[in-house]
Amino acid sequence: MKQSVNSLSVLFLLLFLWGCQKDLLNTIPNDRISTEIFWKTETDAVLAANAVYTYMAEDADHFIGWDCMSDIVFTNPTGPQEASISQGQFNALNSRISGDWTRNYAGIRAANSFLANVDKIEVTDPALIDRLKGEVRALRSYFYYQLVFLFGDVPLVTSELTVDESRRVTRDPAKAVWDFVASELDAAAAVLPVKQSDVGRFTKGAALALKARAMLYAGRWQEAADAARQVMDLGVYSLLPSYKTLFSYQSENSPEVILDIQYVQDVYSNSIFQALAPRSVNANSKWVPTKKIVDAYEMKNGAAITDPGSGYDPADPYKNRDPRLQYSVFVPGDSLPNGKIFNSLPDSKTGDAVGSSFVVSPTGFNVKKYVNKEDLAHPGNCGINLILIRYAEVLLTFAEAKTELNQLDEKLYDALNKVRQRADVNQPAITTGKSQAQLQNIIRHERMVELAFEGQRFFDIRRWKIAGEVMPGKVYGITYKDDQGQLQTIEVPGWTQVWDNKNYLWPVPQKERELNTNLTQNPGW
Repeated sequence: MKQSVNSLSVLFLLLFLWGCQKDLLNTIPNDRISTEIFWKTETDAVLAANAVYTYMAEDADHFIGWDCMSDIVFTNPTGPQEASISQGQFNALNSRISGDWTRNYAGIRAANSFLANVDKIEVTDPALIDRLKGEVRALRSYFYYQLVFLFGDVPLVTSELTVDESRRVTRDPAKAVWDFVASELDAAAAVLPVKQSDVGRFTKGAALALKARAMLYAGRWQEAADAARQVMDLGVYSLLPSYKTLFSYQSENSPEVILDIQYVQDVYSNSIFQALAPRSVNANSKWVPTKKIVDAYEMKNGAAITDPGSGYDPADPYKNRDPRLQYSVFVPGDSLPNGKIFNSLPDSKTGDAVGSSFVVSPTGFNVKKYVNKEDLAHPGNCGINLILIRYAEVLLTFAEAKTELNQLDEKLYDALNKVRQRADVNQPAITTGKSQAQLQNIIRHERMVELAFEGQRFFDIRRWKIAGEVMPGKVYGITYKDDQGQLQTIEVPGWTQVWDNKNYLWPVPQKERELNTNLTQNPGW
C-alpha cells in the first residue's frame, strides 16, 4: 500500500496533464479519465485497483470511532455525530450514518467499474489481472459486509449503473447480501496469493479472515469456523509474543497482522496519536476509555475484580491485573511518551487533570494502543500502520463459532488459550469441561479485552443483542482518594446513555430515500 500511494499520485498527475492538453479537451471530459484513453494497459489495472483500496482506508480513519458508539469508549468532546449515536439521540439525518452508506457504496461503484472494464486491457500477465480481480472482489465484500450489518436489507449492486438506474434500485434481503459476501470471498481466496510483495494488499488469508468475521457477524457459525480454520491451516500467521509492542512501529507487518492500512509519515499519514494520547503530550483525547472496559480486565490470577477472593484492591485498582490493561490504557501513574508520569486526578494540577480542559480525558483514562513516542513531535502526522484484522481475532472467531455449534472440543480451548497465554500476557488457561453458556461468557469477555479499541465492540454488542443491557446509564472514569481519604469515582457530567432496540439497525439515510423513493425505511425509523 505504501507503493500504492505513489501509484495513486501518478494517476492524479496523469489526470492533470490530460486536462491541460487542449486537443483532448475538445473530445474528452477533463474532470475524469475517460475510458477512451484508460483501460489500455496493465498499469491502468493496477492504478484502478489501488483506487478501490482508498475507500477501505477511509474506514480505517475512524475505525476506533466504532467503539465510541459502544460502552467501552467515550467521545470527547461530545460534538461528533458518533456521540449522538452513543447517546441514542440520532435519526436518518445523522452525518456519520449517511457517510458510511455513501463511502461503502462509492467503494462498491469503484469496484464494479474495475470489474466491468478490466477485461478490455491487452493482457500480457494474466496472473496479475486475476490477482487484481481477487483483491477488488474482496474489497467489494468488505464494503458490503458493513452495509448489511449496519442497515440490514440493502441494494445489492454488482454492475455499473447510470444515474437514472441508481434511482430505481430496491433493497435486497440481507440473506442474499450475506450469501454474496461469502461466495465472493471464496472466489477471491481461490486466486489470491498467500503473501503479497506489496504489503497491505489483500491476500488469501485476508480474504478468508474477512469471511470468518463476516460469517460470525451473520450468525453462520459453521461457515465462520471453517473459514477461520482455513486461515489457521495456512501456517503463515502467528501471535506476536509481545502484546505490549503489537501496535508499535517495531512490530509493523508482524506475522499477526492479516490486513492493515499502510501509512507513511509526510506522504500518507494518519492522526491516531493526536486523537488518542493524553492532552499533556499535545494530543486531544478524542476517544477515551470508560471505567467499564478498565474494570473488565481480570486480575492476574484470572479472577474478575468483582470476585471477593480475587485480591482486588479498590485503593490500588491497577495492581496485579491482566497485563493487557497496562498495554492498552493509560492509567494514573503510567509513563507517558515524553517520559513524564500520567496523572489525571482532578486535583493533580497537571495537563491531564480531569475537568481542567475540554481536551482532557473526562474519564481520566486514555487509549495507549497506537500511541508511540516516535510520533510525539508530530501527533497529527503519524506513519504507524492501522490493523484491520489480526490473527488473535481469527482464533477468537474460531472459538466462538465452535461454541455456538456446541462443538466444545480441544481445538476450541487451544485457540482460546493461545490468545490468553501470549508470552507477555500469560493469563491462566481456561480449563476444559465448561458448558456452552460458560464458554459464551468467557469468549465474549476475551473479545472485549483482547480487541478493545480496535473497532469490534460496536459490532459485538449488536450481534449478541446485549446493547440494551450494556449501553444505558452514566459513563464513569477513574476511582481515586479525595482529600479526606475517601474513594471517589469520576462521573462524566451531563451524560446519560439510552438504548432503543430499533438502533440495532441504522436508518436508511434520509437523503438517499429522497433521491430514490424505492428505498424503504427500517422499522421504527
